Amino acid sequence: MLSHQILKFTALSVLLGFTTVACTTTSHTAKNTAHETVDVHAVSATGIGEKIGTIQLADSAQGLKISTNLTQLPSGFHGFHIHEKGSCEPAEKDGKMGAALAAGGHFNPNQAPGHGTPNDGHLGDLPVLNVDTEGNAKTTVYAPRLKLNDIQGLAIMVHAGGDNYSDHPKPLGGGGDRIACGVI
Repeated sequence: MLSHQILKFTALSVLLGFTTVACTTTSHTAKNTAHETVDVHAVSATGIGEKIGTIQLADSAQGLKISTNLTQLPSGFHGFHIHEKGSCEPAEKDGKMGAALAAGGHFNPNQAPGHGTPNDGHLGDLPVLNVDTEGNAKTTVYAPRLKLNDIQGLAIMVHAGGDNYSDHPKPLGGGGDRIACGVI
């Protein structure tokens, strides 16, 4: 009888050991697949406007996966960046109010000397955002050098113009005004 109880106790201990290992593995996996949904709003020099969609951010083996579901944007290519501050509010620059200027410049904690591609330049430099003729941007791009944890509390920005991944002939790729913004 005593040996039967010892056998049951041993079997229960082994089962609990496997359960603990499985829970630890599951918890670890969940950390590797962090994700967040960011609301994106139209922005102007007078403030934050209506919500125009969302951006899903998720860690992946290829870097930060950025999936857009945006509407009401001008068609064509647009500069797309992570900015250094978590605000979409207008601010003053050179005596003039500008859309989402409170977000600061491109996220650049490594002090890269210039604007570039998602593989070099500022860490906040993302692939251009392509908006279809109906004003929708439903696409997925990757930022190979970023993880979601790197950009918590920052802003993600869509610019009026395209981005040539250079500081020439215009600074910061020529993206120009900020037209849509979300705080991560």
